[in-house]
Amino acid sequence: MDNFTFHSPTEFVFGRGTQNQTGKLIKQYGGGKTLLVYGGGSAERSGLIKQITDSLKSEGIDFAVLKGVKPNPTDDKVYEGIALAVKEGVTFVLAVGGGSVIDTAKAIAMGAVYSGDFWDFYCGKATPVAALPVGVVLTIPAAGSEGSPNSVITKLDGLHKVSCRCQLTRPKFAVMNPELTMSLPWEQTAYGITDMLCHIFERYFSNTPAQLVNAYSEAIMRDVMDNALTLKINPEDYEARADVMWAGTLAHNGICGVGKEEDWATHRMEHEVSAIYNVAHGAGLACIAPAWLTFVAKRNPDMVWKFAINVMSVNPEGLETDQIIEEGISLLKDFYHDLGLTTSLTELIGKEPDIDAMVKSLEGNMGKSLGFYVPLTMDDCREIYKLAL
Repeated sequence: MDNFTFHSPTEFVFGRGTQNQTGKLIKQYGGGKTLLVYGGGSAERSGLIKQITDSLKSEGIDFAVLKGVKPNPTDDKVYEGIALAVKEGVTFVLAVGGGSVIDTAKAIAMGAVYSGDFWDFYCGKATPVAALPVGVVLTIPAAGSEGSPNSVITKLDGLHKVSCRCQLTRPKFAVMNPELTMSLPWEQTAYGITDMLCHIFERYFSNTPAQLVNAYSEAIMRDVMDNALTLKINPEDYEARADVMWAGTLAHNGICGVGKEEDWATHRMEHEVSAIYNVAHGAGLACIAPAWLTFVAKRNPDMVWKFAINVMSVNPEGLETDQIIEEGISLLKDFYHDLGLTTSLTELIGKEPDIDAMVKSLEGNMGKSLGFYVPLTMDDCREIYKLAL
């Protein structure tokens, strides 16, 4: 295990009815006038937004509203939010939703106190030195953004989808009520499960020895997959919802990557898919992850066969290493299919994707290589895209 620093200051307030504590939590963390950021219809129809605004009013907290954040969040909404935050003089940003809403809120929090273009932080031109505090009421377990310093935004000009890691935007608190996820359309639950699994993949598939970290990462992955199938049968199973919601946080708050060199090639390759073709991030990952595993296993089989045995429950007796790996990847694909997802990029987007365009964009965003478990050239990435077709 390598040297590491792990700092996770977010306060997690978990369980039934916890959304009603939102106003008190904002005051607890020194917030005044608040920018309430959310997606739209479902949060309003369910009554959640009224519960949140009632909680703010009960604490005497004035607020402004930015709604209409869409999946695969884009820079135009961030600019709109920054302008509103500056105009209204807000001192706190509250995200009510999933990863897209939270990531938008984080970008606004950085941009509202910066004299330049917030995109400077995403393209690497500048490093944020200040940000408004952010709080979260989570409604979609997936991205883990409620407990991480990361955010991902797409710049519409050129369709550049890139991430920014800023500890200043790690949420002060995250309200997590599993009941709020029970009304999600099944595909959103499935996309979320795929995303959180891949967040662990990016840390698990590493060349750094870390037995304990690997062991609990495997346990989280097994638990997520087990509860996913439970929720497919009974979407209102509270205990399964609770496990999946908390697993999404653990998958991306850094605990599964302590002391390890992380990879992130799968996510970065998928970002090109969802940026260009506007598909759900989790849906794209279900295509890219098995293809990436198939490719890297030829060069570095070590963690892939361990994954096949310890997570996918392949019985290794009488099998060669490559057979264990092949069966493990096949079972992973079967799991995605059981969730109702495709593992074919062509099927996902309805046509054969433009691989040259994706590779060109990937190189523009990431340079000549990416990944650490197996360092990949752009030609390697092209082959992985082909395997995902």
